[in-house]
Amino acid sequence: MKKIEDLQTPPASELISKRIADLGDWRGKILGRIRELIHEADPEVIEEWKWMGTPVWSLDGIICTGEFYKDKIKLTFIKGASLKDPKGLFNASLDGNARRAIDIHQDEAVDVSAFKALIHEAIALNSAKKTNPGKKTKS
Repeated sequence: MKKIEDLQTPPASELISKRIADLGDWRGKILGRIRELIHEADPEVIEEWKWMGTPVWSLDGIICTGEFYKDKIKLTFIKGASLKDPKGLFNASLDGNARRAIDIHQDEAVDVSAFKALIHEAIALNSAKKTNPGKKTKS
């Protein structure tokens, strides 16, 4: 008979670290760097593991997910359509009403300051919706 401790899932941060290590190539390096940038932008961000293996970063709601494919890392911002993106980081899922995504391919660089600004804006949007649940925010 298994003990209760054996049935418990490891913390999301451990699962994300394992996924980054298991990728073992440029995708793991990029996902690891994105993870660092998210935590540099706001150390209070919570890591979650959802949908059978997707890293998720949240604070007062989901900020973004980190998906991996053979040819890219996809960062999907759940409320991306409501975020300002003056540097044009969003390059995928541009036709939806809510989401926007950033596809990062091998050898592509991410504008660190613009990315952190998106993280800050997503957190602010989540926080505003939490403090004013019945009030819509202006986009």
